Amino acid sequence: MKVLIAGGGTGGHVIPALAIARELRDSHSAEVRFVGTARGLETKLVPEAGFPLELVRSGQLKNVSLAIRARTMLDLPLGVLHCIRLLRTFRPQVVVGVGGYASGPAIISAVLLRVPTLAYEPNAVPGLANRLVGRYVSSAAVNFAETAQYFCNAVVTGVPVREEIFAVKDKALGSEPRLLITAGSNGAKIFNETLPGIAARLLQRVPGLTIVHQTGERALAATKEAYSDAGVDPERVAVKAFLTDMPEQYAAADLVLARAGSTVAELAAAGKPSLLVPLPTAADDHQRKNAELVVAGGAAEMLLQVDATPEVLLERLAGLLTDRERLQAMSVAARAMGKPGALRRIGEMVAKLGGTPPVARA
Repeated sequence: MKVLIAGGGTGGHVIPALAIARELRDSHSAEVRFVGTARGLETKLVPEAGFPLELVRSGQLKNVSLAIRARTMLDLPLGVLHCIRLLRTFRPQVVVGVGGYASGPAIISAVLLRVPTLAYEPNAVPGLANRLVGRYVSSAAVNFAETAQYFCNAVVTGVPVREEIFAVKDKALGSEPRLLITAGSNGAKIFNETLPGIAARLLQRVPGLTIVHQTGERALAATKEAYSDAGVDPERVAVKAFLTDMPEQYAAADLVLARAGSTVAELAAAGKPSLLVPLPTAADDHQRKNAELVVAGGAAEMLLQVDATPEVLLERLAGLLTDRERLQAMSVAARAMGKPGALRRIGEMVAKLGGTPPVARA
């Protein structure tokens, strides 16, 4: 089986796409290629993972100037023609769209050539590329049941999350409380600027509390300096650019302060209560809609960024961290929202579309 995976841009697109590619290669003996654009993270991560990458011209249509939209509209037919040539050369049995700039041209090309297609969508509301092609794809793998309405033949598979995160155990009763602050590779400006100013009071109000704060590389030095200037006990706060040991970090955390992108799937897998502050500039406000569904499930509380003043954030964090019964209930609700086996299900969907027999598993 040959599979073309199209899309990318951010880590939220590229990292699950690579997980799907490895599953198809390792479990279904598939030959996998990627198609992306020169502006996305795929240019670095895909070659590093050992997969061929083809670049096409495509760009943004939302939240950009008229000139950029015009250039994107001119690039779109060129991208479609490029993808048609690629499909005729590579001859894949299935094209998988993961969202992002290159996803639209590749899916359109596959539909025109009658190649089976699968759309992958982790968010409550699909991005523009997946919304445009949703009614034309052969099938779709989604994270939320509410998202199925945007696609043909959608299946709620969940998001590919490492098995080590599903294996995170509940914290032992009586252990010291821990707040984990994380916001992806770039960090979150509001967390980096606000938490140092309230940390001393938060540590005072929550006995024994320790904090792990992931800032992103660019904000690391400034955030460390802000904590130091505020006189925060360095023994109780660890400030890091990146966190490479997420299963261990989740295992130690009682509460996670986070954005509401693809992180919500990991929080569910780990069974972690969270206070979610959606990124207000996220496309189509999809982070707020993700957060609303997690809140409705009882696994999180949401605080809009416009309301996240230092005093409000302090009260919300202190209130949660000192309410053990509430945290326990949120943890149970989070685990109930987890979807183990998502990667296997997505791989099987692609294999079925490609006409390959099911894989026997132990």
